[in-house]
Amino acid sequence: MTTAARSFDLNPMIDAVNPGPLYRSAIEEVAESIAPVIEANKKYQDARVFERLLIPDRVIRFRVEWVNDQGGVEVNFGWRVEHTNVLGPYKGGLRFHPSVTEDTLQFLAYEQCFKNALTGQPIGGGKGGSNFDPKGKSDNEVMRFCQAFMRELYRHIGPSVDVPAGDIGVGGREIGFLYGQYMKITKQRDGVLTGKPMGLGGLLGRTEATGYGTVTFAEAMLKHNGQSLDGKRVMISGSGNVALYAAELAIQKGAKVVTMSDSGGSISFDKGMSSEQLKELTELKEVQRGRLKDFGGDGITYHPEARPWSLVDADVALPCATQHEVEKDDAAALVDRGVKCVAEGANMPCTHEARSVFHENGVVFGPGKAANAGGVATSCFEMSQNASHDAWTKERSLDKLHGVMLDIHEQCVEHAPIVNGVVDYGAGADRGGFVKLADAIIAMGV
Repeated sequence: MTTAARSFDLNPMIDAVNPGPLYRSAIEEVAESIAPVIEANKKYQDARVFERLLIPDRVIRFRVEWVNDQGGVEVNFGWRVEHTNVLGPYKGGLRFHPSVTEDTLQFLAYEQCFKNALTGQPIGGGKGGSNFDPKGKSDNEVMRFCQAFMRELYRHIGPSVDVPAGDIGVGGREIGFLYGQYMKITKQRDGVLTGKPMGLGGLLGRTEATGYGTVTFAEAMLKHNGQSLDGKRVMISGSGNVALYAAELAIQKGAKVVTMSDSGGSISFDKGMSSEQLKELTELKEVQRGRLKDFGGDGITYHPEARPWSLVDADVALPCATQHEVEKDDAAALVDRGVKCVAEGANMPCTHEARSVFHENGVVFGPGKAANAGGVATSCFEMSQNASHDAWTKERSLDKLHGVMLDIHEQCVEHAPIVNGVVDYGAGADRGGFVKLADAIIAMGV
């Protein structure tokens, strides 16, 4: 982090917290963006808001014991990081994946605080999950794990306390099992989880929200520069919920989706993905839970163990898979392939070094705090629907989502510096979110 020519240094504060490598990278990136804001506002220095935001309100870690289909006992870690509730109840997803660690979740919870602040909704920031891997497990095994996980988690959540949602490895199936166990234990049907199946109080439009929001933000960035998505070649990574619905809206807006990926490799489309191919891919990934290596057709090429970033020429890139999937060399490959706009559909998929490459080459970059905020925004809509015992239409949800994403874009532009002739949306998102959080912290006192 650069601190030259500043009257103070944020690094000692970061070192004192001793964060893990992922959490440190998130903190340092934010610190670099917001340092001028803190320097210009003595009240933020006096109240030590930066330091206070570094330490979560609490980190809950617990053991999850469950029985597999063979009758064997399995043991996993479970976590919930409740980072800050100054703007509202803790809000953030649950991630089930073998790569999940406490460091992963602290990084994600910190990012969530800024993202949730940008939505303008009354929600704080948190994150949770487990190193459990649902891949390859039977429905009954997933159910038993979710029930065991909720037997501890229920003690720490509530509709005005902490409202988890889904994330990687946690979709409608898992949320349904979790919510079912919560209701059995508490005898409450209070909407304490979002992303629920429709029969349990879910929100129409929630499934599409994160992917649609990412495309809406990318389109807003392009329009700010006098362009549109129509006719653009769009690279997408991932093939889960976010990636599939980002592809759907991009195609609806006249763009040509030229790549998708999963952990085994990538596929490229010579002429752009058709709507029919998207339906087939959605069936494969969401229903059959298959792999891209099993997906083929006219003009489709499978690239085993390859990321999509150097495969084809494109105008726009939407990394929608996982954190730090775009490194420095990947960013350079995207620049070489002609990409002029990047919007993060996942949580911090681009490393700090990759972002620097984009800035140095005049690529417009939309950070996950802004471009990935559609999911949590509609989660808040689901909370409102449940609290009022209402039933929102899909049109109402998506119309409001569209407005939220455009408002987030405007907040970023308002707070952003200009770097190499383009809006630095990353700094704009960090500063816009930080000001809301900092002002709320000061207003609440110590």
